[in-house]
Amino acid sequence: MNFKEIFTAGMVLFAVIDIVGSVPIIISLRKKVGHIQSGKASLVACVIMIAFLFIGEEILRLIGIDVNSFAVAGSLVILFLALEMVLGISLFKEESPASASIVPIAFPLIAGAGTLTSLLSLRAEFQLINIIIAIVFNIVIVYTVLKSSQRIERALGTSGIAVVRKIFGVVLLAIAVKLFASNVQQLL
Repeated sequence: MNFKEIFTAGMVLFAVIDIVGSVPIIISLRKKVGHIQSGKASLVACVIMIAFLFIGEEILRLIGIDVNSFAVAGSLVILFLALEMVLGISLFKEESPASASIVPIAFPLIAGAGTLTSLLSLRAEFQLINIIIAIVFNIVIVYTVLKSSQRIERALGTSGIAVVRKIFGVVLLAIAVKLFASNVQQLL
């Protein structure tokens, strides 16, 4: 156990997951579907990330997909979420309006392509136990933000949410473009 590795991996994951920047998406989804199961979404995201840490490359290789293709596909999902935020349009259609806990909260919002490809990169640099601790630490933060999304919404108000939504939509759009550009070059 190395605290420097835990801190570094935790900060990388915190930046990529960007749960604070996702608050407007979470609030919007909660309005669409009524309820988000914070615990379920957090637990599923944690399981996805830890499982992908151990078997992600093998799964992708087994189905004939390289990490770069996976990242490009994930960047497109992030792009569509960002467009919803910036343009105020609705592209995401929930098949089962009972909950948005698994899709799109756990995957791809929390444990999306950016997060999963980052985990593969971290695995090459750090010990597994340190990465797992960093994942759990980030999931605790994610759970806290998901659980308090209604309080955050009340604190910001309608116009505050609209402003934050547009700002983070542009940031999310930039992340999507960066993820796309850095991975599409390696595909070509």
